Amino acid sequence: MRTVLVTGPGGAGRTTAAAATALAAAREGRRVLLLTADRGPAPEAVLGTALPAPEAGGGALWGPPAEAAPGLHAARIATGEHFQDRARDLQDRGASLFDLLGASPLDPEELTELPGAEPLALLTALRSAHAEGGYDLLVADMPPLHATVRLLALPEQLRRYLRRLLPAERQAARALRPVLAQLAGVPMPTQRLYETAGRWEAELAAVQDVLEAEGTTVRLVAEPGPLAAGELRLARAALSLQGCRVDALVANRLLPGVTGDGPTGDGVTADPWLAGLVAEQLASHKALHEEFLVDGVTVCELPHLGRGPRGPRDLAELAGRARSTTIGVAAAGRTGGNGSAGGFGVIPGGGLTDELDGWNGTGGAGDPAVEDRLAADGVLLWRLPLPGADRGDLDLLRRGDELIVGVGPFRRVLTLPSALRRCTVSGAGLRDGALCVRFTPDPDLWPRPS
Repeated sequence: MRTVLVTGPGGAGRTTAAAATALAAAREGRRVLLLTADRGPAPEAVLGTALPAPEAGGGALWGPPAEAAPGLHAARIATGEHFQDRARDLQDRGASLFDLLGASPLDPEELTELPGAEPLALLTALRSAHAEGGYDLLVADMPPLHATVRLLALPEQLRRYLRRLLPAERQAARALRPVLAQLAGVPMPTQRLYETAGRWEAELAAVQDVLEAEGTTVRLVAEPGPLAAGELRLARAALSLQGCRVDALVANRLLPGVTGDGPTGDGVTADPWLAGLVAEQLASHKALHEEFLVDGVTVCELPHLGRGPRGPRDLAELAGRARSTTIGVAAAGRTGGNGSAGGFGVIPGGGLTDELDGWNGTGGAGDPAVEDRLAADGVLLWRLPLPGADRGDLDLLRRGDELIVGVGPFRRVLTLPSALRRCTVSGAGLRDGALCVRFTPDPDLWPRPS
């Protein structure tokens, strides 16, 4: 199943872009499931249909998917029900520990959803949708941009915490538990708690497999402007740090003078007030256009309809007027009246679905790679693509066999390849959108020729 995770700065129209992407794919004959965790009115207003809630106590992550259009089904993730189900399960499995501590379990009526429940429910829903299958495309309406970056990093981080808190040596503790219980005179935590931790590890691994699958990509949505540009660059570098692939940038709510389909057809407006907005949006759009195209990321344009999109008719109009630009068709200049935007060649129609078929894994993300420069420079070069990163946002720390890399407020712990573990860090720099760390072999640890 192809999976597209749609996110962007708050208020950028990511719900609309996700729904338009899903509708465009359904109109091409795909079976599409659109998932959203947004509990506000926006998803139903944009789709023009109600999203049923799951049956109480049924344990379902979402209600029966509503058919928003032929081939397109949509559902809202039940985050509250998911939290209550997990809380009840934890209480049942930890009953003996609660007895040991003298704690009373909470009644079902007391299980009020806590902050942080939505990300876990959303990740579980992505895994469940893949496990159930039945669709060609899964489109997820994700939280705002920075929250999504943290969410996508969560499975790997939680698995790391579990491994640190419950290492392999716990197997010995299991065998000694009956003896320790007799010596202490109190019951020890039951096997069920350890089984719960193992089940969490398996579930997190399954979620991570979905996020790291070749067919899973992130689609960024933004309304071009001075503030959006900086946020997109930082988040894009952070997504690349997490190994997430960006398949497209959706430039949303483009004014007629930016898209080139204004009243005169030449992208020019006579209204001075509107002309100022057009000029600001055009400058930002052109800069983002060039920046993303260089890294092979498709740029898709969605026009401003002059109103908030409501219902399948507006979504169909957006999908029909969407246009995309790729590096292979970039034009040399603007001639006016040719339907191009800001000096770039465009592909009319189908812009929202250009990257759904034949995904080639580009988009600026990639795993760290080691270059052997021992013969020429006496170092091994470790390269991590971080498109959009700024030198001032980077942080680097060596910790044993791991390298902790920070991009702004986001961090990731990377395990070094065996060759680099026998080296010392001799320098680092940001070159051509990649973090390059130089490793010099440690004479005491590096193999010596016989």
